[in-house]
Parts: sequence; C-alpha cells; structure tokens
Amino acid sequence: MMRGISKHFGAVRALNNVDFEVYPGEVVALVGDNGAGKSTLVKAISGVGPADEGEAFVNGEPVVINSPQASSRLGIETVYQDLALCDNLDVVANLFLGHELHTGSVLSEVEMERRSLEVLRVLDVKLPSARSIVSTLSGGQRQSIAVAKTILRRARVVLLDEPTAALGVAQTKQVLNLIRRLREQNLGVVVISHNMADVFEVADRIIVMRLGQRVATFNVGEVTNERVIAAITGADFGETVPSNGLPGGK
Repeated sequence: MMRGISKHFGAVRALNNVDFEVYPGEVVALVGDNGAGKSTLVKAISGVGPADEGEAFVNGEPVVINSPQASSRLGIETVYQDLALCDNLDVVANLFLGHELHTGSVLSEVEMERRSLEVLRVLDVKLPSARSIVSTLSGGQRQSIAVAKTILRRARVVLLDEPTAALGVAQTKQVLNLIRRLREQNLGVVVISHNMADVFEVADRIIVMRLGQRVATFNVGEVTNERVIAAITGADFGETVPSNGLPGGK
C-alpha cells in the first residue's frame, strides 16, 4: 500500500497525494491517458524513482522503497515492456540471470532446469523446451519468461507494464492466462494498460489516474467501459471533451 505519494520534477507535480493498494490474489488495472502519472507511480513503487513524499506499507508494516533493490527485497517485481531478456541465452539461463545456482564453483544446471520446469508448469507456460534460445520464441512466450523470473525471486506483488502491447490475438490470450495464474498463486498483480478489453477480461479493480491524481476506482463487475473512459478523459467531471476525445484537444 502507498499512501499520500507525491513526486515533483522541478515545478511540475507529476503525482499529487496519491494512494494506491493491491491485495494478495487480486489483479488491479492502472489506467489513464499519457501523462496521467501511471509510469511515475510505478517507478515509485518499484524504487526506480522514489517518491518525494508519502508512505509505503507491506502487510501493514511501514517500509522504505528508495531503490529497485529495496523494492525487490520486499517482494515487489516489475516487468517492463522491454522485458530485460538476453536473446542469445536459453530459457533457463534467462530465468536465473544474476541469481544462478552453484555447487562450489560449478553452475547447478540440473537444479536450475528442474526449478525452471516447475515454475513454467505452475504458470501453465507452453514452450518448445526449457533450453530454447529466447530469440526463437514468440512475444507471448517471451513475456511469460519475464514473468516467470518474478516467481523464482519469490515475488509477492508483480507490476506488468503494458504486457500485451504489440502482441497478436493468440499471444495476448496466452499472457492474459498467465495473469490469471499469478492471481491463483495469491500474488498481487498490477497491470498498466491502455487496452480496455484486456483490462475488463482479467482485472478485479480498475484505478484511474488523471493529471497526477487518482480520480476513480471501479470494481470491474460493476462498471461499463464507457464509464471508465469518461473518468480517464475527465468527462465525468464536467469538462468539455473535444472531438479527439482528449481534454484540451491534446
């Protein structure tokens, strides 16, 4: 949970007293127009861009998130759009990159492969082989590997930045299924997305950001797509929305 989060860049107030929460076994969609503050909030949660003001809590206990390492130690893992995979390495090597298992000075290849196969099974990820070179895999399979890394690192909260961007229909279905599997593992999942169809398919709650503030929260089963879009654009707040659908015509 984040409470009263604010972030400034000079005179620009990117986040203004924002509260945010995600619970175990829940998928929260974080939505908003470009510049709404979504990325800045994610950077505050992940420790990449620590907040200037506010408090953070994990399981009700106050914590300090001032670096990516601090966030990771708390069980918060972020999967960015670039996925941070090494195309020239196989699946197992990517899953354990930077966290390799050793017996003395020798890599424990058999144990790493065993653990890799187990986490891929738990997440219902279908791959030709755990030894496939990552560059040969589809976008959906690559996204699955990036997410599987977070499970091996014992994540409690997973942040997914536009996880279905530029994916085809079949690959998108694979990633959405992966998100459901994360929820079944009792993880808290945060999905940052512009794709409302994906949001309504997998999210439990939708949090709307606008101009650096949290302006609305919806339970997915109790809201329409039109109502969410209205909150994103500001139409709910009596503003005139121009023909291009964005406040101020931008």
